[in-house]
Amino acid sequence: MKFASEFRDPKAAKVLLAEIAKVADQIGATKEKPVHIMEVCGGHTHSIFRYGLDKLVHEGIEFIHGPGCPVCVLPRARVDECIEIAERLGVIFTTFGDAMRVPGTKKSLLQAKADGADIRMVYSPLDALELARRNPEREVVFFGLGFETTTPSTALAIQQAAREGLGNFSVFCNHITVPEPIKALLDDPHMCLDGFIGPGHVSMVIGIHPYDFIAQDYGKPIAVAGFEPLDLLQSVLMVLRQIAEGRAEVENQYARVVPEHGNSVSLAAIDDVYETRPSFEWRGLGEIDKSGLRIRAQYEAYDAEEKFGIGYAAGRREVEEAEGCACGQVMTGRMKPVECPQFGRGCTPEMPLGALMVSSEGACAAYWQYGGARAVEPAE
Repeated sequence: MKFASEFRDPKAAKVLLAEIAKVADQIGATKEKPVHIMEVCGGHTHSIFRYGLDKLVHEGIEFIHGPGCPVCVLPRARVDECIEIAERLGVIFTTFGDAMRVPGTKKSLLQAKADGADIRMVYSPLDALELARRNPEREVVFFGLGFETTTPSTALAIQQAAREGLGNFSVFCNHITVPEPIKALLDDPHMCLDGFIGPGHVSMVIGIHPYDFIAQDYGKPIAVAGFEPLDLLQSVLMVLRQIAEGRAEVENQYARVVPEHGNSVSLAAIDDVYETRPSFEWRGLGEIDKSGLRIRAQYEAYDAEEKFGIGYAAGRREVEEAEGCACGQVMTGRMKPVECPQFGRGCTPEMPLGALMVSSEGACAAYWQYGGARAVEPAE
């Protein structure tokens, strides 16, 4: 495939792997004392396991799987609130497919749909807008979910609804931002992180400078990376070279796609429609200051929280994780998926206990799908 095969070249991969091994040896990385590199994005986690990069790199490199999966970090209370909206009379609730099977306290959106709620999977908030146009007698709610990558499209949909005066369209806003949870992890005294691989698709929108604090305040290197195997290998090498040279900088491996200062049109739409929440709850991380977005007062008519009196508009509800679920520990790098006692037992793709086994970017799903579990299981 043009523009993909070039970044999957085995010969180029061997050259990068040899250079990674050379630098890893230079800085004294070993299996017993590895360099811990967190790939923040769940898409990177899946690429690492899909192409077996965790097995190919030097044994002194350990990948730590971060909280960069927006479906995975959504607390169960927010899923419950989605279902509460969806089950109201006259509502058409729309969502991306990844969120359909995430378990709430009692059921998932998919199970609520089976129970009779009108819940529809869409590929874009524009699909939800079209449903609102075609069903003026119904309330159409879009589940706004994701990091900075998907935030602009939801903002543009709200702007369009306002221009058209679509009073039966609203967004249940659960958009969140990447830099703040990284800071929360770096402030955790129990975390051991030597460098980061930054999410390329987020930086397509926000650029690379929102990560400056990682290098400047914490002295950790970060390389914003693409999603092909050579992208990830080059990013690992960039991080290792920074460590070897005593540097801590934000480097842009994904420069073919990521502009230094982001996408001005997207950033303008985000700034127009959203403001920062005082705090937002993350699964496994708790409340993180200024890590979520909410719809500004000028677009309040399109804010489902205000329209239905739910979520933060009604006061946050404390909901604990399912008993035995270790999603929080896995997402913060404290535990590998196979170390969770429920992995492959009480939690499988067919009957998920936690969101990480459901999402296409979840670490548990990556281990399950690509054999990562077998790679780390102890020998008999």
